[in-house]
Amino acid sequence: MKKLFFLSLFGFLLLNSACDKDDPEIPNEEEVITTLRYTLTPNDGGDAVVLQFQDTDGDGGNEPVIQNGTLAQNTSYTGQVEFLNETDANDVEDITLEVAEEAEEHQVFYMPSSLNVTVNYEDEDADTNPIGLATSVETGAASSGTLTVVLRHEPNKSAENVTAGDITNAGGETDIEVSFNIVIE
Repeated sequence: MKKLFFLSLFGFLLLNSACDKDDPEIPNEEEVITTLRYTLTPNDGGDAVVLQFQDTDGDGGNEPVIQNGTLAQNTSYTGQVEFLNETDANDVEDITLEVAEEAEEHQVFYMPSSLNVTVNYEDEDADTNPIGLATSVETGAASSGTLTVVLRHEPNKSAENVTAGDITNAGGETDIEVSFNIVIE
């Protein structure tokens, strides 16, 4: 009986010490992102172009569906990017809200390749560093290539050229990376 009492007492003390208020917080777990949607609306009032990556069943299931796009030459666009978790069609989670809430810990990078396009940041975090959820886009002459969109978690925004949109020195972890085929005509 004494053994049972001491074992119970030991277990109780062990549990209480594990719940110490000075324990460090558990770090944020990576969010599941099944959908990246980048909507480009021409400032002249034309139809929006929606670039979208969707993989609702995750890695290893069906192939993702990628919707590429065509942009007009010499045109200004307003861009908005969204990140969603659509693994449960009845309970879609908008990850964009978390990125906005934790803006200092996130940055979206836009990397054109062989494409006459410039993407500029139109939003910033509390430290006046870019986030990239809102952008302005300027197209030039006709071209075709790719636009790669990367959401980076905990980038070093003070590293060289990171606030200018150069991912080279950003560090951190990639939450999602998608390349869209784009034609400018």
